Amino acid sequence: MQYKDYYNTLGVSKNASRDEIKKAYRKLAIKHHPDRNPDDKGAEEKFKEVTEAYEVLVDPEKRKKYDQLGSNWKQYEHAGAGQAGGFDWTQFGGAGRGGPYHYETEFEDMGDVFGEGGFSEFFNTFFGGMGGMGGRTAGRARGARAGRGERRIKGQDMRADVELTLHEAYHGTTRILNVDGEKLRITIRPGTYEGQELRIRGKGGGTVAGGERGDIYIRIRIKKDPGYTLDGHNLIREVPVDLYTAVLGGRIKIDTLAGKVNLTVPKGTQSGSRLRLRGKGMPVHDREGAYGDMFVRIKVTVPADLSEEETRLFSRLREIHRKKQGSA
Repeated sequence: MQYKDYYNTLGVSKNASRDEIKKAYRKLAIKHHPDRNPDDKGAEEKFKEVTEAYEVLVDPEKRKKYDQLGSNWKQYEHAGAGQAGGFDWTQFGGAGRGGPYHYETEFEDMGDVFGEGGFSEFFNTFFGGMGGMGGRTAGRARGARAGRGERRIKGQDMRADVELTLHEAYHGTTRILNVDGEKLRITIRPGTYEGQELRIRGKGGGTVAGGERGDIYIRIRIKKDPGYTLDGHNLIREVPVDLYTAVLGGRIKIDTLAGKVNLTVPKGTQSGSRLRLRGKGMPVHDREGAYGDMFVRIKVTVPADLSEEETRLFSRLREIHRKKQGSA
């Protein structure tokens, strides 16, 4: 009897996690399923092999016993039919060795593929074979040929990037996706952020014979905005302020994503100073009423094309300022 290397069959390492085993199995099962490969005996045999490997490796208890079996396989071969000294072969649930093996399978219509023959001699010897399906008897498996049960294998997930303007991310928006001829309207809530992933359940790829569809994952991309710099939930905006307002102080009107607001510029504000507008930043996703702040970076603009009177007055101001510094 030939030893079955189930890890090699699924293309996974001996340290593979249960999720890795499931993922590898689903990929191979979809690829080799007879529904996709009609009249291809090679594909059918491959499907049987990967399903047999999955049935053992996905179950922690059976996997543990299989790993023990692997390390003692030479003993079994030399002793013949499970009589090797020092190792309890009766723990494996084959015929006459401790009763049937109960399990759940990834497919509900396995009888369509396996028919009367069941798994390999290796599986039947050590894990009980198809005859040990508990309530899911071979008769039920054969009955699946007349009316196929729904597969629980999930279809392929789909991924897409959706690009938003900063205004759309702030206010929320909608997008229409065309998936296999089906138009899907998705709602994007205010406060959506760069790199956020949205999930649409059950609208991804289908499976063989109409199994459960996969999901759609949408990754959000935010376009750069010429007027704002995004810093987490905060916004930074550079605003020009004339020299007179910067020197004397005053109020200016500026644009925010929520509309125009008045900003008080303190007397003697320097170019490069940052003034805060609380709550005028981006909405915080999933926190109703919570917003970041806006930081206004002041850029003082120097007047050009001065008149003679303006030039004379600035010269006078310079003299006054120098005298003040000299007396200090």
